[in-house]
Amino acid sequence: MSEQAQYSHLSQSDIRNAIEALLYVAAGPVSPGQLAETLAIKVKEAEEQLKALEVEYQAQRGLRLQWHAGRVQITTAPEYADLVEKFLGLDATQKLSRAALETLAIIAYRQPVTRPGVDAIRGVNSDGVMRSLLSKGLVEEVGRADGPGRPILYGTTADFLQYFGLGSLGELPPFEEETAEETPKGNGLLKD
Repeated sequence: MSEQAQYSHLSQSDIRNAIEALLYVAAGPVSPGQLAETLAIKVKEAEEQLKALEVEYQAQRGLRLQWHAGRVQITTAPEYADLVEKFLGLDATQKLSRAALETLAIIAYRQPVTRPGVDAIRGVNSDGVMRSLLSKGLVEEVGRADGPGRPILYGTTADFLQYFGLGSLGELPPFEEETAEETPKGNGLLKD
């Protein structure tokens, strides 16, 4: 029996359940194309079933689908992070400094961005905080700029999304620039 014939009898619900099982055992994020190929279905059908699964998970379930760069994985719902950490005996999630959070926000909203680009916005050198974020896997090198010296471009990772309980970058709150009168007086930016 061919693969196509082997799965052609599956109902939409069975396909969705099969996709859920594949995501559960996947070592990391996978593309809808990989799921479609495994199930011998069309990519569009895999995407439709992923959307349906996402709706099911949003309805007060303990799991979520997390998307990053066209790939998807199952994660636990962010509201249960403390319980999962307790159950697994993990230390509380390592807190990020305010400088790290500031740098991450710049990268998340401006990506891809160079370190000098981050420095220009923050007004201070970001070498140390960038090294820290890279080592934590929250940002990564995503290419090189075309300018002089071809500086490294940085972007956020799937771990960034997981850390903040986001399903995709589209879930970031809208970016609103402060006007001069809204900016607090004094030292608004933080050094490393």
